[in-house]
Amino acid sequence: MTSTAAPTLYTARTEPEGVQVDAWSDQTLLLSLEMGGSAWPSSCRNGTCRTCLGTLQSGQVRYEVEWPGVTPEERAQGHVLPCVAYPCSDVVLQPGYGD
Repeated sequence: MTSTAAPTLYTARTEPEGVQVDAWSDQTLLLSLEMGGSAWPSSCRNGTCRTCLGTLQSGQVRYEVEWPGVTPEERAQGHVLPCVAYPCSDVVLQPGYGD
């Protein structure tokens, strides 16, 4: 079943890069970051290579794939894969595992 709800506009900000971009609820965070000029690292775009792994400093994301490429422990610690993550709120991301 296809959703007929209009996509929601959020913002995504990267730290320490300081880039802030529009992040639509119907497109991946990686796509939003790239369209906004961020130099966020990426490679496979399907959640398997983990090149784009980041830490969610604030906000919430959802995944449309059953296995998003992060362990349950990593997810509990706030790690995300922007190539397969969709925003559910405004988000702040830091590349890698953060501090």
